[in-house]
Amino acid sequence: MADKKKSGSITMIHSLIGIAIMLLFRFLPISLPQVTPTGMEVLGIFLGTLYLWTTVDPMWSSILCIAAIGLSSYAPMAGVLATAFGNPVVVQVLFMMILTGALVEEKVTLYIGRWILTRKIAEGRPWVFTFAVCVGCYVMSIVMAAPMGPILLFWPIMYGVFQQLGISRDEKYAKLSIILVVLASLYGFPVPPYASNGLALLSNYRGIAAASGSNVVLNDAMYFICTFLLGLIMIAVTILFCKFVLRPDVSKLKDLKVADLNRNPLPPMNTLQKVLSIAFCVYVLAMLLPSWLPNAPGMAFLSANSLGLCLIFVAVLAAVHISGEPVIKIGKVITTQVSWPTYFLVTAAILIGSVLTSENTGISAFLNVILTPMFSGMNTVIFIIVLMILLMVLTNLCNSLVIGMILQPVILSFCTTNGVNAAPIVTLSIFLVLSCAIVTPAASPFAAMLFGNKERLDSKDIYKYGSILVLVELVGILVIGIPLTNIFMG
Repeated sequence: MADKKKSGSITMIHSLIGIAIMLLFRFLPISLPQVTPTGMEVLGIFLGTLYLWTTVDPMWSSILCIAAIGLSSYAPMAGVLATAFGNPVVVQVLFMMILTGALVEEKVTLYIGRWILTRKIAEGRPWVFTFAVCVGCYVMSIVMAAPMGPILLFWPIMYGVFQQLGISRDEKYAKLSIILVVLASLYGFPVPPYASNGLALLSNYRGIAAASGSNVVLNDAMYFICTFLLGLIMIAVTILFCKFVLRPDVSKLKDLKVADLNRNPLPPMNTLQKVLSIAFCVYVLAMLLPSWLPNAPGMAFLSANSLGLCLIFVAVLAAVHISGEPVIKIGKVITTQVSWPTYFLVTAAILIGSVLTSENTGISAFLNVILTPMFSGMNTVIFIIVLMILLMVLTNLCNSLVIGMILQPVILSFCTTNGVNAAPIVTLSIFLVLSCAIVTPAASPFAAMLFGNKERLDSKDIYKYGSILVLVELVGILVIGIPLTNIFMG
């Protein structure tokens, strides 16, 4: 009882500190060039929310963040709520949770996990198994042009593996592997130059270069090959670092024998499980085909409605009954499998990321005023190193796509002034800004999902291991990425 009272008191203190930061930061005697009074309000809300996300329950602190923005001078409450909960990514996150939650509810993920565990190549080789899982996340993220699918699919698979092998929540390997699933999925995010944020950043740079009269050649094929190889290399580097430096106990995986698992096989999949599995594969294909066959009949329709495909699949599978029950039991999945803290944290993180970089706040202008003079007179190698460090830091504080766009004019200005080929630098900046956003909840929706996974991870675990692994990525990009991009893009 005393421990509960003490814990409650600590939680209350943290709550009051976070709320005080939200309310009082704007009154500090700080003058930031270009930052408006609204920007100071938003900064206070962001810092207070970040503190609350770290120390207390992410659900109510995320709801408070949304409400605080609605009460600020940024925009009326109705507009803020529409922006927050009407964001297509937020809607997609919810329905992807329902779809993948149904795979968990019907135990389909157990079959996938068992299949991975029973591959002979992974027997007695825990890190080969880990590498295979990460490559699976990586490839799926590339083909879907989004990390969300592999994260929501492979997390439950790993939970099933943990349960089967008796790996507890508090073991280092369990924590690292959950983070590695997100990181490997993020490595695949910037690879496709034809979709999602990679396309947005490439198109943005081409646009600002053309507007300035600069002749920039960014070859999509070379970009794809370069980033694909870099992503695979970074997976290998990250896993080697975990194995030889972080050194989690993997003895339970090492002792696993395929013959032991085969002695206790899972029962054959029933009709409902098969239908659900086939439907999920069809959904993945429907997401991929528009980029593979853009000129085929119906592809334009699929591409235009890709964010809503999840809703259609969930609705159809809930309507279809097998043996008297729906393929997706929406009510049950929502109450047992959907992580509401994650949902609200993603919603708040996307909102605060867009608000921070709005013209009304002046924060983007402030960054340009500070950063542009900083890079003048630097040699190319020092410029790349400083740029990568800045991208890593800023990406983990604000929305990664927006930070990438903010710094692209700085890259263009430096390269034009110094006669430097911009293609390798742009390629590295896009890869890093989209793949390292995991250290704080505001970095990306996928980081928000990670911080919302309170059942498996504490915030301190993510800050600790996430920061270490992002630094490893930074070093890998500087040591391996610079020569690699110069070979392919130079």
